[in-house]
Amino acid sequence: MQPIAAAPELRCAMLEVEVFAADLAPEAPSPATVQRLCALAAAAVGVKDGHLAIEYVDDQRIAQLNAEHRGKSGPTDVLSFPIDGATEHDGSPRELGDVVICPEHTVDLREAIVHGVLHLVGLDHETDNGEMLALQAELLADRRSR
Repeated sequence: MQPIAAAPELRCAMLEVEVFAADLAPEAPSPATVQRLCALAAAAVGVKDGHLAIEYVDDQRIAQLNAEHRGKSGPTDVLSFPIDGATEHDGSPRELGDVVICPEHTVDLREAIVHGVLHLVGLDHETDNGEMLALQAELLADRRSR
């Protein structure tokens, strides 16, 4: 699948977003909205360029990934797999990683996208004092995320 082109207001950001298996999520946000959500979430912590992928999967696949990578049984809504965790970078585009979303177990796909990308850029609601989830709510309320 081809990377989603940046929306006009985000062209200065060089965040490349690829979406896979969109046919598994017919209610998914438009490609432009996916791009905006990813760019807003990454930019919120100062990441303006790089590459990431969003993949929609069925409940069996997400359950398998959840067991393999988190040791947890059963399906979940979203998993993130960061690749380039460097906080200091040499200036080359970062390979941020992959966000895997199971639409069957997700109430709000926009929220899952933002949540997954925030994990890719280093935030973790399991170890912070609510900062990630507060930022997530703020980003989703932002009119640019629609």
